[in-house]
Parts: sequence; structure tokens; C-alpha cells
Amino acid sequence: MTRRHVVVLIGAVVVLFGSCLLAVMVGPAGLSAKGVLLDLLDGLPLVDVESGLSGRQHIILWEVRMPRVALAVLVGMMLAVAGAAYQGVFRNPLADPYLLGVSSGAGLGATVAIVAGGVIGSVGLPVAAFVGGLVAVAATYALGRSVGGVRSEVVIILAGVAVAAFANAIQTFLMQQHDDTLRQVYNWMLGRLATDGWNDVVTVLPYVAVCVVIIVASARILDVMAVGDIEASSLGIRPERVRLGLVCVATLGTAAVVSVSGLIGFVGIVIPHAVRILVGPGHRLLLPLSMVVGAAFLVLADVVARTAMAPAELPIGVVTAAIGAPFFLVVLRRTGRGMS
Repeated sequence: MTRRHVVVLIGAVVVLFGSCLLAVMVGPAGLSAKGVLLDLLDGLPLVDVESGLSGRQHIILWEVRMPRVALAVLVGMMLAVAGAAYQGVFRNPLADPYLLGVSSGAGLGATVAIVAGGVIGSVGLPVAAFVGGLVAVAATYALGRSVGGVRSEVVIILAGVAVAAFANAIQTFLMQQHDDTLRQVYNWMLGRLATDGWNDVVTVLPYVAVCVVIIVASARILDVMAVGDIEASSLGIRPERVRLGLVCVATLGTAAVVSVSGLIGFVGIVIPHAVRILVGPGHRLLLPLSMVVGAAFLVLADVVARTAMAPAELPIGVVTAAIGAPFFLVVLRRTGRGMS
């Protein structure tokens, strides 16, 4: 790791901290930076300081703003590192966490839960979305393995497109049959980070922690796989097993965060590719830096979503799409030039 890389990493951490501080301050509650920092210090063991915040401001900070920021950090971190993992195992800069049908499967699961209403209820919506995402990826792999004669990564990508199309078709049919649920389904599909306290954060934290550790620990293997399956096999790596394992891990983490945040697109494409431009393709730096930048990006996107049309709130998926779609076109153009 060069000095430049260290500076970039430290800078990203500073930006993340500043983004989180800005996110908890912005809003009608009138929280000051000094008051927030002192109240955070007061929450540490053996520390007793007077923050100057009122009882109402203290509750807003710890029960409304902090859980929302923490959830944005976890979701952004997981989507970004999962995108980097997908791009590494498939050697495709356009791959993202939704490539294998995660979003379509989760969307279908959420739609089933919403349509079922009293049978499943809003409490079961995250579970249904989580199961839907995992089932879609399982179907993608089953379909991909049943087809031979083509490079495995190409087959899996095409299988993911087919599974996503099938899930979208079923979802559209359900929405047409139950048009009274359209608004609720669309609200979930556009993404949201509103939370009821710390429950969502506690729910997804174990999944994100385990999946992130496994992916980051696989950095050297991803670097080897970047040169090709034949070369990786000659070095004792079994590409198919590595690909399956990392895809399962990335999908598990993605399905977990999507189940509570809804569908938030483009983070998995925009962040790893932007980081790759800054520090190069080496995964030992690319993965942790993608996590930090992804977290900061989603925290700032949530600030925009909360303030752009205040007191109304934009779906965060609209904000990330507005930023990510033009970037995606740039990536697509660069990729096309590289292939020509």
C-alpha cells in the first residue's frame, strides 16, 4: 500500500465521519455539531459530559437520526462491497449485487407479503423479501449449471437475466390483480431508510458483519481470479467453487440489507468502479475502500432524499438512480471502448 493509497483511505474515513455528523444534524430538530459530539461522548463508558441538548433532542438523536444513519452505513457498505465482489468473480465492471436476480426476487417476495396483507403482514415483509432474493439466486445457479458449453460466468449472467424477467412478470401480474397495493409496493421498490428505532440495524448487522469479513478476506483470491480461470486453476484455486461461494456470500448480505431498505440501485456499480479509478484494481485496497465510500455515499444520498423536497421525502432509490444512471452510461461507454 503506497502513501497515496493511505491518504485516500484516511480521506474516505474522514468523509464518512463528516457525512454521518451532517446526517444527524440536518433536520428541524436544531441539533448542533457541538451538542451532537458531546452527547456521543457522553454515551461512552466512564464519560460524563453535559451536551446541552434537550431531552427531546436527545431522543431524536438516539432513536431517530442515529439508527437511520447506522442503517445507511450498513446498507451502503454491503451493497458496495458485494458489487466489488461480483465484478471480481465475473471479471465484469458492469456487474452489481442485483445481477443474479436478487432485486427481482426480493421485489417479488415483498409484493407477495404486501398482497397477502393480514396473512403475512408488514412484519413479514422483510422476511419475504429476504427469502425471495435467496430463492431467485438459487434458481439462477440451478439454471446456469444445467446449461453447458459456454463460460460459466456468461451462463450465470444470462440465467440471472431470465430469472429476473420471470420474477418481474409474476410481480406485475400480482400488482395488476391487486391494484390497491400499488402505492405500497412502489414505495418499497424505490427504497427507504426510515426505521423504527434500532430493530432494523440489529437485524442486518450480523449478516453484514459476517459477509463483509468473508469477502474482504478473499481479496488475494479475487486478485488471482482476475487473470482468468485457467491461470487461477494452475495456482491451486478452484474458480467454480470460489465463484459460487463468494456469490452466495455477497447475495446473502445483499438480500439481508435489501429486506429492510427496499431496492436501492446503482450503489454496487458506481462505488466499486469509482474506487477502482482512484486506487487501481487490487482488491486488498479496493474492497475496504469501497465499503467506506459506499457507506458515505448512501448517507449523503439519504440527506439529499430528506431535504431536497422537505417536508416531503424523496425515495432514496430515486436519488441514487439520478446519480448512478449517468455514471453507469460512462462505465458502459468505457467498457465498450475496451472491448472494441
